[in-house]
Amino acid sequence: MFTTNPFAELSAFISPSVMQTYVVVMIILVAAGTVYDVLHKKSARYFRENMRKSKAEGTKVGGGEMVSMAIKTALVDVAASGEFCNQKRRIAHLLGMYGFIIFALSTAVMVFRYPTADVVTPAIWPLLWWLGAALVCIGGYWFWFFIRADVSAEGNSPFRVMRADLFILSLLGCATFALIWAYLQASGNSWAMIAFWLHVIFTTVLFGSVPWSKFAHMFFKPAAAFEKRLSAANGTRSNLPPPVDKPEDFGKVSYQPRNY
Repeated sequence: MFTTNPFAELSAFISPSVMQTYVVVMIILVAAGTVYDVLHKKSARYFRENMRKSKAEGTKVGGGEMVSMAIKTALVDVAASGEFCNQKRRIAHLLGMYGFIIFALSTAVMVFRYPTADVVTPAIWPLLWWLGAALVCIGGYWFWFFIRADVSAEGNSPFRVMRADLFILSLLGCATFALIWAYLQASGNSWAMIAFWLHVIFTTVLFGSVPWSKFAHMFFKPAAAFEKRLSAANGTRSNLPPPVDKPEDFGKVSYQPRNY
């Protein structure tokens, strides 16, 4: 089951060209939705103007330091999600992020490179597909039921849904029903196609709702992280006050009573 390409079996009912066209349409929806989000919210202009203002008002930063900041942004802020102070939230985010990347990449490879049962699919790709979807579910459900601020800190019900939850819910639905569909299909269960179409519905919502969800954040968060590092390096700090002493440093100041 874990080494079988689920899309190859699906090709007996749905043409590979239809599956490939659907994937291309989803990619176009993400690109168009991200461009719309950037133009509508003026994110690109905001970061560009902030960076220009930071360079004009701050001290000059050398090219070598700029390269170093770019590398740190890629490795720390993007690859390791260094902006999260809460370790549980950070781990859940990393599980979901890398799980989604693995899941999406392995889906594209199997749909375009090994679309039918006539072409032997290397076992690694179905394994990665299962692993990626499972990681999304682990990180996503952990976040949804235990880490969300309104649940863990405010005591609200984990089943309380708001518009801001569109991204995480559609992502969880996409990965969950993908796993259910693949399992039922491998078991020869007649409910498999119902699970598959639910997977398609949640996938379409995930990629089609980019302008109204947090999906586009993954594309301009690196720019925000780099701008933050630049403003710290040139002294402008994005017009924020300088950092104060760490809380643990206050305990080092001993009180000396005055002698009268």
